[in-house]
This record gives sequence, structure tokens and C-alpha cells, in this order.
Amino acid sequence: MKTIDYYIIKKFLGTFFYAISLLIIIVIIFDISENIDEFLENKAPLKEIVFTYYLNFIPYFINLFIYLFTFISVIFFTSKLASNTEIIAILNCGISFTRLLRPYLISAAFLAILSFYLSNFLIPVANENRREFKGKYMEKLEENKDKNIHMQIMPNEFVYVENFNLHTNYGYRFTLEKFDNEGLMTYKISSEKLKWNEDEQSWKLSNYFIRTIDGMDETLTRGKELDTVLALRPGDLYVMKEDFEVMNYWELNERIELERMKGSETLKTYQVEKGKRLASPFATIVMTIIAVSLSSRKIRGGIGMHLGLGLAIAFSFILFMQVSTVFAKFGNLSPVYAAWIPILIFSLVGIVLIKSAPK
Repeated sequence: MKTIDYYIIKKFLGTFFYAISLLIIIVIIFDISENIDEFLENKAPLKEIVFTYYLNFIPYFINLFIYLFTFISVIFFTSKLASNTEIIAILNCGISFTRLLRPYLISAAFLAILSFYLSNFLIPVANENRREFKGKYMEKLEENKDKNIHMQIMPNEFVYVENFNLHTNYGYRFTLEKFDNEGLMTYKISSEKLKWNEDEQSWKLSNYFIRTIDGMDETLTRGKELDTVLALRPGDLYVMKEDFEVMNYWELNERIELERMKGSETLKTYQVEKGKRLASPFATIVMTIIAVSLSSRKIRGGIGMHLGLGLAIAFSFILFMQVSTVFAKFGNLSPVYAAWIPILIFSLVGIVLIKSAPK
């Protein structure tokens, strides 16, 4: 590490945190103006607004724009270095462009690790408090699923519920079917109504009908009430909006395996979220390389030209990420490819720009 390394790292991180701090303040002001009516209408305490909602909002916002503001920060101060011919002076001292990249990459690696920690561990905890506040004072984060709910709860076990009320924990027209490995039904239980017992962590079935099949033998059983334990919880029967926000890395992996076992339609949503959490830190490094290569050359137009080109590339990357995410959720594109294809493409852009950078 040399003086120039410390100088660039200080400029890089200083510009980044200064810029994103200003934007956070602006966003919070706009958010307050948008939600002030709901805060007053629902009588949200000032202490909870500040410390529960907005304080927990900051890590989420930093991570949301971390690679964009990394890019803008590098473009801004590197363009100033280039316009003041400092880049030329550094290269004339015998320092190669690859060596010049070292402090940038160190700073980018720090921000990438920060991004990984925020998205996988800190933000889920912060979001849990923030979502609790939103559910209480702003909007409902949970809603009933559509009628006619079908799902797999265990291997070869399927349930059907015509509708379920999450406020009363009552469901209607319930059916559970079990199959053997050959796809033949071995057990079926139906009931007109089911009720979740929170204390016993069990279900109470009303007016039930059981059909047990063993080869050519079949047994039928009827009854008025039956208490039973199922691999099913009320939370499986209603939608929690973007519940992956409160899951850390390990919980998200567990949820993906559970949704895969159930054959759930929402599996791709969780897989896309995991892919974004793993890929976004690398996007910070890629965008740093592109920004340095782009802004290290002294051109007419100076900082303004560099910022214009930089913003065009940055927003192209964001658009590419959004398009690939949509294809992953609603098309046939793999969630893994959706997260990494934009990064690989812009990595190639970075390599091309490095080769054309001043040496």
C-alpha cells in the first residue's frame, strides 16, 4: 500500500458515503411527505416512526443502490483526477493501469462484502421491524390466497382447501390425499370445515370422511369432529407480501427447499431473490472496473461527459437486471442465469474498456 492507494481509497469511500447519505435524506423527506397522512390517521408514535421505520429503512436503501452509487462515485472523482491530469502523472511515474486499479478494487471489495452482509443478515432483521410497523400503521402485508388452494405439503401428500380466512383461522372444503410411489392413492380425508388450534398446534376437522385404500381393500370412516396434526400451518394458506425480505441467507435456503418440495408456484420468486443476493456484490466490483476504465481518460466535456456516459451504462445494467428477473419469474429462464447473465455481459464490457484505457 502506497500513499496513492490510501488517497484513492479515501476519495472512493468518502464520495460514496457522502453521496448516498445525501440521497437517503432526500428519499426520507419525500417518503415522509407521501406517508404523513397515514402516520397521522393511524396515530403512529414519533419514536416508532423515527427508530422503527426510518432507521431500519436506511440499510435497505443503501443496499438497493450500492452498485449504482459506487459507479457514480468512481466516475465523479476519477473524472476530476483525469481532468486535472493526475491520472497522466500517475502513469508517467511508472505505475501501470492494472496497478492503479488495485485501490479501486480494494474499496469495491469492501463495499461488495458490505452488500452481502446487508442483504443476507442485517436487512432481514431490520425489515422485520420495519414490516411490523407497516402492517400496524400503513398497509396490510398479508392477504388471503385465491380460492381453491392446491399444494403439496409432504412427498406424495397433497391438500386442497376451497378457501381460508386468516383472521378466524377457519377453512372450508378441505381434502388431504396421499399416494404411493407408483402414483396410486392410498389415503384420502375430506371435511366440510377445518379450524386451526393455536394452543395445541393442531387442526380440528368437522364432518369428516376418511377413505383408506390397501390394494383391493378399502375402508370408509365418518365422524363429526377429529383433531389431527398435519404438515400444514395457517401461514401456508395465505400470502405474506415479499416475505423473503425478513429471511436471512440460511432461512431463504430452507424456504427454497420447502417450496420445491411443495411444488409451489412461488419457488422462482425465492430463487430469484437468492440469485440477486449472491450476484449483487459482484456487480459492485464490475461497475467499479467499468467506471475507472471509462473516466480515467481526459476528454472534452470533462466530468459532465463522463457522468453522462456512466449513467447511461449504469441504467442499462439496471434495466438488464430487471428484464432478466422478469424472464426468470414468468418465463423459462433459470433464476441463476437471470442473476449472473447481466454481470457476465457487463464484465466483458469492462474488459473491453480496460484494454482501451490510457496506459
